[in-house]
Amino acid sequence: MDMPTQETELPIARRRFIVTISMTMALAALAIDMTLPAFAQMRTDFGLAADSSAIAPVITFSLTGLALGQLAWGPLSDALGRKVILYAGISVYVAGAVGSALTPNLSMLYFTSFLAGIGASGARVVALSAVRDIYEGHRMAKMMSYVMAIFLLVPLVAPIIGAGVLALGDWRLIYALIAVSGVAVLLLNTGLPETLPADRRMSLDAHQLGVAVLFVLRNRLTMGYTLAQTAVFGFFASYLASSELLIGDVFDKGEWFPLIFSGFAALLGIGVLINNVLLNWLSLRTLLRIAFSGFLIVAVAFAIMALATDGRPPLTVFIVMLAPLLVVHALLIPNLNAAALIPMGAVAGTASALIGAISILGGSVLGSFIDRAFDGTITPFALSAVGAGVVALGFSWWADRVWDTETAIDERKTAAGTDELR
Repeated sequence: MDMPTQETELPIARRRFIVTISMTMALAALAIDMTLPAFAQMRTDFGLAADSSAIAPVITFSLTGLALGQLAWGPLSDALGRKVILYAGISVYVAGAVGSALTPNLSMLYFTSFLAGIGASGARVVALSAVRDIYEGHRMAKMMSYVMAIFLLVPLVAPIIGAGVLALGDWRLIYALIAVSGVAVLLLNTGLPETLPADRRMSLDAHQLGVAVLFVLRNRLTMGYTLAQTAVFGFFASYLASSELLIGDVFDKGEWFPLIFSGFAALLGIGVLINNVLLNWLSLRTLLRIAFSGFLIVAVAFAIMALATDGRPPLTVFIVMLAPLLVVHALLIPNLNAAALIPMGAVAGTASALIGAISILGGSVLGSFIDRAFDGTITPFALSAVGAGVVALGFSWWADRVWDTETAIDERKTAAGTDELR
């Protein structure tokens, strides 16, 4: 199968590419979102109190593995090619899911969740790198948005599937299904070609790796948008880890959680579809400026609502106020990834790894601090949205200042970087 090089070429191949890359990226979300309805049952099985937050680190360990694993998979994919790393990563992911299904205690579940995260990180690195191998700039942003639109189907249906599995068995059966899904995605990828030809691969010696890492870390555009993404993801990581507790404990509607979570996931999908439309009318740079400002404005309104209701608003008010925040979040993530990768054509794998590691690990740490601040109300969660918005807007402004320079010299810089890294 020939790989598309223009958005208008080979529409069938392009659609297959989008679906495959989306499902590959979705493995990490699947391992998290499908298990969320099972948290109450896990607390019972592990002898925890009904309102215990000790299950939340399962998400944190998974996200930590997702972040740290990329630091190894990224350079390896630049040196060895995308597909061998994809197969290795998914194999580790399946092993982690099987281990989670068989785990005898909560501590071991932390470890196997971490292992599954490491495996999923290999799949994520390859997915993002493959998009950057083929597309650039504004077209890359649109492709990222298409990928994210399908990717977000996973959190839409995963909690419902998880709840359905619980009706047939216990939470361990969910992890068995996650392992089977990993095998299915691996088989789906066998039909796609290698996107990084041998003549574009990077040497794996320490000096070359150091040059590649510095190439990424010294780029203000890349790092500015990476750090902005870190702040935004910190809020989102807390949402993932604490949403079940918020719905169940603050609003006493735990039985509604799968439906509410899926509804929010649908909103994320709508946000990505809106992003596709907006990219037909606005430049990537302009859309990022609007989205960052919108995120902060909506976050302030959300926090004011929380403070005005002593952190316990009616559930409908909470849903209505959180919804636009998640929609704007969906506008930011694919565009931030695309913007950060603009100058990184020479080292797409290493760059994707560093961007992912910094944003996911940093965001997970921020999210865990937010989770620990839980006081039986939504107030800490709402205030964290404002903090994330302020920090993200600051870093985006810092990156935006060099946009013209970076995009103007992108091709020259990429070519020079490629020559130096071979």
